[in-house]
Amino acid sequence: MSPAQIWFGLVAILLAGYAVLDGLDLGIGALYPFMARSETERESLRNAIGPLWDGNEVWLITGAGALFAAFPPVYATVFSGFYLAMMLVLFSLILRAVSLEFRAHDPAWSRVWDAAFFVGSALPALLFGVAVGAIMRGVPLTSSGEFAGSFLTLLDPYSLLIGVLGLVALIAHGASWAALKTDGALAERSRRVRSVAGLAFVVLAVLATVATALGAPDSWHNVVSRAGGLLFVGLLGAGVIWGRIGMRRHSDIMAFLGSALSVVSLVGIWAAGIFPALVPALGNSARSLTVSNSAASDTALRAMLVIAMIGVPLVLGYTVYLYHTFRGRESSAGY
Repeated sequence: MSPAQIWFGLVAILLAGYAVLDGLDLGIGALYPFMARSETERESLRNAIGPLWDGNEVWLITGAGALFAAFPPVYATVFSGFYLAMMLVLFSLILRAVSLEFRAHDPAWSRVWDAAFFVGSALPALLFGVAVGAIMRGVPLTSSGEFAGSFLTLLDPYSLLIGVLGLVALIAHGASWAALKTDGALAERSRRVRSVAGLAFVVLAVLATVATALGAPDSWHNVVSRAGGLLFVGLLGAGVIWGRIGMRRHSDIMAFLGSALSVVSLVGIWAAGIFPALVPALGNSARSLTVSNSAASDTALRAMLVIAMIGVPLVLGYTVYLYHTFRGRESSAGY
């Protein structure tokens, strides 16, 4: 396995970590105005992610940094071509952070900050999925590897379907976390939302499978013809089944772990579908940005791999320590 292929896997792992960890924050934020019925319940939902959300974003920062260092042309194309979408995501994440911090100190504007928390969570969850769908389908690239479309180019029906699939997946994931971290009526409501969102996810996953076979045939072929792709498809099914068994056994931790496995599997299916490309070109595969034509030098990749072997375990250890420290159910203790 070449250094470039190893870094492709590392970037996918970092993005999967972000999807699982910050995905639960985004899911709770998207549910926040609809699931909480009182100020005490709203406070409980904020408490469920309050000590965790900023640490979870480290995985996104690390993944973006790894992409920049290992595949500079890909970073340049994605962050310039998807500029408006990226800015919307960035401003939304800033809005979420501001809303969580300011609400505790500005109760007079609580409704405004609650709305900001919702928008700052739901919009990134949708746009991340749209970006994934656009890359699965392929994007228009020039002969020099530059994005040749616009923001509206990304909003085709297939990409929007994948965006809605991603949003629903994170809503189910967030509801699973809320069921695990809260108690009383809010926890019971979270379990009902988790069940409904899980069923909606299965329906959308079936539709997305058909749409991928028709609208993104190259990605479809890559997934079904590779052992890795079929493995992640199997893990996705296992995650869904594991989560449903957890619900039937009234085990919130089992249901949450099943949800986490499903989210990781979605990222794995995406990675298997586009490899060896990182940005597949629409209509002309020769223009695609791949692990071979967009990677940094092997010397640089090997040097960075040494740094990654030190840094990634530190990030993972910090995350485990953080979640262990703030384990247990939340009530109305202030954040």
